[in-house]
Amino acid sequence: MNFSFCDSSLPIETRVNDLISRLTLEEKINNLVSNASGVPRLGIPGYKWWSEALHGVSNVGPATHFSRLVPGATSFPQVILTASSFNKTLFKTIGKVVSTEARAMYNAGLAGLTYWSPNVNIFRDPRWGRGQETPGEDPVLTSKYAANYVQGLQERDDGDTNRLKVGASCKHYTAYDVDKWEGVDRYHFNAMVTRQDMEDTFQPPFKSCVVDGNVASIMCSYNKVNGKPTCGDPDLLQGVIRDQWHLNGYIGSDCDSLDIMFHSQHWEQTPEEIAADALNAGLDLNCGDYLRVNTLGAVKDGLVEESVVDKAASNNFATLMRLGFFDGDPREQMYGELGPQDVCTEAHQELAREAARQGIVLLKNSFGSLPLSPNAIQSLAVIGPNADATTTMLGNYAGIPCQYTTPLQGLANSVETVYHAGCSNPRCATAQLEEAREVAAAADAVVLVMGTDLSVENEGRDRTSISLPGQQNRLISEVASASKGPVILVIMSGGGMDIEFAKQNPKITSILWVGLPGEAGGAALADIIFGRYNPSGRLPMTWYPQSFAETVNMTNMNMRPDPSTGHPGYTYRFYRGETVYPFGYGLSYSIFIQRVLKPPKHLHISLDEGHVCRSSECTTIEVGDLNCEDLAFDIVIGVSNVGEMEGSYSILLFSYPPQVFPNVPLVQLVDFQKVFLAPKETTFVRYNVDACRHLSVVDEDGNKKVALGEHVLHVGDVTHSLNLSI
Repeated sequence: MNFSFCDSSLPIETRVNDLISRLTLEEKINNLVSNASGVPRLGIPGYKWWSEALHGVSNVGPATHFSRLVPGATSFPQVILTASSFNKTLFKTIGKVVSTEARAMYNAGLAGLTYWSPNVNIFRDPRWGRGQETPGEDPVLTSKYAANYVQGLQERDDGDTNRLKVGASCKHYTAYDVDKWEGVDRYHFNAMVTRQDMEDTFQPPFKSCVVDGNVASIMCSYNKVNGKPTCGDPDLLQGVIRDQWHLNGYIGSDCDSLDIMFHSQHWEQTPEEIAADALNAGLDLNCGDYLRVNTLGAVKDGLVEESVVDKAASNNFATLMRLGFFDGDPREQMYGELGPQDVCTEAHQELAREAARQGIVLLKNSFGSLPLSPNAIQSLAVIGPNADATTTMLGNYAGIPCQYTTPLQGLANSVETVYHAGCSNPRCATAQLEEAREVAAAADAVVLVMGTDLSVENEGRDRTSISLPGQQNRLISEVASASKGPVILVIMSGGGMDIEFAKQNPKITSILWVGLPGEAGGAALADIIFGRYNPSGRLPMTWYPQSFAETVNMTNMNMRPDPSTGHPGYTYRFYRGETVYPFGYGLSYSIFIQRVLKPPKHLHISLDEGHVCRSSECTTIEVGDLNCEDLAFDIVIGVSNVGEMEGSYSILLFSYPPQVFPNVPLVQLVDFQKVFLAPKETTFVRYNVDACRHLSVVDEDGNKKVALGEHVLHVGDVTHSLNLSI
């Protein structure tokens, strides 16, 4: 029998409608869950929706596993380090490689084609255990990462935007950034968020996923937002994701979140009411079995219409059709030629090394310290609980890497090394101080590899302290005092640390943050320490002092400061206190000079004849009242490498908006680009600035407005004033 849903020449909507018309209610319900049953009587096999690809194909999801045929996949740096490269091309290229390996594993019967990645939540509080999974604290950086990584995962080589290479999912929607802190867990947490913070901080990355990335899925989170579970909130799901952003795909739940709505949040009196609430809100796919068990009863009780079930099942089947299901033999489709030989290729592993090199941030470098010359170092002491780290380098949601190069291995490939762990693990309850001092004193230079691991910061585990764990501070100070040559401190962590003591210690000559650098992290670190690569990473999050963690309640979701309560605010956009290192900070072995070329000094806004601001003084104008095409202009930045070493440089363009109403951001990122320059080379970078998009602010009601008055554009140490007037 020939079914229309199998006819790939027909529009996907036509095919889906044909398929849905052939299914019983029970069959449709069985395809609303992550372990979908398929429809055996029509020859449709079951499908496991849950795979993960946060920074490489992972075996965390049950749909994906490794075997002797494919024993591992390329493990890129954890997202927080990749984001510190500030390189949009890199974000997309990694996505392309990950999706190629995913397709290859799918063809080998080892993986699915729907990946619940990336995590695009804002890294609001430095204690969050999952901040490592995110692109950092800034909504612009996070949005650019989200769109580019999603495009890399999903876009096909033939340019057909309605078809998918693999399906991505942006998570966790929304205002999700508390896992387990001081007795508060993500299953019970009610995030109280202002409309202002929602619109200018928490929502933009998800909007960018849908509008710019054309993502196949959004995943709703465990927590409540302003009293409502996100997976049962029709305003957040149907109202925003569908009606405002026009998602072309499915909305999925975090795993067992419907069960949590019932048993932990006590949202409704019966399981059937929970199922109905989720489906009526716009949920399509339940990770878990809750909808399979409770939807039929919800329909029979009149809590949800069968047409709503039809719509959810249609969104799921449409996604599968966009991936090539129901199109015949996968081996005869695009990417059908991929196989085990396309996983862990030499080029893919080199990209993992390059990504780590681009992300690593040089935080301190005294004259004559880095880079080290291998010819001048007879012996190198490598000390610290992360010096010979393997799985720690990967962070969470990692699979099995192709191979590891630990920091110790990477450094030992260049010079003679002597190794001492100093502590048995990063928690460092006890430090072997005397032995570490002896090793350090006998060496020409010392590399200390310290930081955290997943026992300190992880999913379900937020930090209470942002100092280095246990006796690490003491170990660092003792080793530094005993050393006779350069001392390079390396911090391996997902979040920022209060290392002010090391920053101020003259015996600690250099500090590097390597994030969680992936399978090739040790090789990348050695490339930078020995000058084979010029560091260019910049911090994607603020590093706060320990006093921040001791005084700020992590459950306070307000981005903006509140003098009445003493809340200092979060992130570089609002926080006014002392920092250890600021957002965007990072040093180089070379010197780069920037200048702004011929930008406009005035931007005049034309308004309709009857607009109220033509007859009365206004400080802001609603974006919806403006012709935004007339409010775009180019700004050109000249960048010169005046140093002696080639290298990359990230040009970060910031705006200081006029303070037209309370709680306007002090500064905000407009855009960024990365360039590579030889010594004495100059290049020019052009930014197209749209006043409606880049120079606007959000008021207390969540409305986007263009502020009139003086905007100061800032890049490097150069500023330029631009006046917006009617």
